[in-house]
Amino acid sequence: MHIHFADPYRAGTSVLHELDARVKFVLVIAFILTTALTPVGAWPVYVLLLSLVLSATLLSDLGIGHVLKRASLALPFVLAALPLLFTVEGRPLLVIPIAAWTLTFTAEGLARFASIALKSWLSVQAAIILVESTPFTQLLIAMRAVKVPRLLVAIFSLMWRYLFVLADEVLRLLRARASRSGHSGEPGKRPGGTLVWRAQVTGGMAGNLFLRSFERGDRIYVAMLARGYDGEVRSFAVPPLTVAHWIVLGAGLAVLGLLLAFAYLIWS
Repeated sequence: MHIHFADPYRAGTSVLHELDARVKFVLVIAFILTTALTPVGAWPVYVLLLSLVLSATLLSDLGIGHVLKRASLALPFVLAALPLLFTVEGRPLLVIPIAAWTLTFTAEGLARFASIALKSWLSVQAAIILVESTPFTQLLIAMRAVKVPRLLVAIFSLMWRYLFVLADEVLRLLRARASRSGHSGEPGKRPGGTLVWRAQVTGGMAGNLFLRSFERGDRIYVAMLARGYDGEVRSFAVPPLTVAHWIVLGAGLAVLGLLLAFAYLIWS
């Protein structure tokens, strides 16, 4: 029995791997904001934003297929915007009668739903490139360097570290359950009893995991306080950005600003 919970960072020597974490963090946040603020139906701008993401993927040596596969994990969350297909007024494309109600599938609703799906997909790709080309500790330092609130950075830091603790506790619980589930040896018969029994055991494991996590978290926090933790991310002095870094940062922000201005001039 094995639980694999690995750091998404993938070591490399690409251009993006060598780029300063502060520059990458600001550019990714700017990219996500630009994508979110782009008007609905600005398809040429979406294509240009996609080309920027694909270019960054090539520069990171992560592989286009890998990034697209990871980004597809966020697509089910887009289904939350599915009601827009029938609630946005506009030119009807399809009318579906359901008992006393009538659902009208509109072109404007389709455009808004597709825009939200594309925006989410592009934003997730940018975030994947950032976390897979930057160590998490450098991301925390970059957040503090650009004045992200200390409490928010501390929450990110503890959440990340505690995920590994939770994975370890789950592994212990699963190992304990496996050691108490006898194998009958009969073909087609699963160990561990009936479905109801397994459901009861799973519920007990969930409660046990909560209690263990709470107690473990309290012990970890006390240990951190004993070692001088005050909520601040400690690191060596961060070197100032070089001229090349400022050029990359300025050029990236300028390109994103031009794309957003172009979108509003044409589609607003």
